[in-house]
Amino acid sequence: MDDLDVEGNDKMVAGKWIRYQAAIVAVAPVVVLAGWLAHPYIAFGPDSEAIARAVAEDMTRWGLSHLLLAIGFGLMVLAFLAVRSFLRAAGEERWSPIGLPLVVVGFALWVILPGMEFAPLAAAETGGDVQAAQEALMPWFIPVLIGASVFSTLGVVCFAAGISRSRVLSPAQIRLVIAAFVLMIVAGFIPYGAANYVESLAGIAALWPLAYRMLEHPVGQPAARPKPASV
Repeated sequence: MDDLDVEGNDKMVAGKWIRYQAAIVAVAPVVVLAGWLAHPYIAFGPDSEAIARAVAEDMTRWGLSHLLLAIGFGLMVLAFLAVRSFLRAAGEERWSPIGLPLVVVGFALWVILPGMEFAPLAAAETGGDVQAAQEALMPWFIPVLIGASVFSTLGVVCFAAGISRSRVLSPAQIRLVIAAFVLMIVAGFIPYGAANYVESLAGIAALWPLAYRMLEHPVGQPAARPKPASV
């Protein structure tokens, strides 16, 4: 009787844990999208003059949007950790173990970027030259941005391969997730403001089917395949 109680408690704890993981997977890209929607629209990302103007127009909005983006990128690390755990339970041990450290490094660098954007905010609040502060950041900002894009791209490609091999999703869902990951990767290399929204929406399209599947099959069983029709 005690063994049954222990087993029941273990299942309950596991169920709560997988619901928490699925929630992180679902929420993380939404927080990133919210951060970009709150961010002042800048047509061309490296435009120091446009950035200085946006900071001067609303310093509070600038600070809060970058704080929200930093939180969102941090949650993306947790989301991919949860996806890796789900794929491991499904027996996928080839691609996602390679992709995980790449994704962690990539999104860790993404977290750094919003933090760097507090420099022009500090300049504006102290009466300094906002544009000069932003221009001084560029020799550091651009390499970090490139590193974040490259590492996260390599990691996402590995996860896409792992998801495809593990069959935790239906064929249609796998095609959707892979297409969304590809769109997310391409948008991440485009330095125009609209690409940030596309990248975030693609992240939602890629991660939400996984979050739903994690709730539906918490131990990572492969998706059910349609049975051939009897003759």
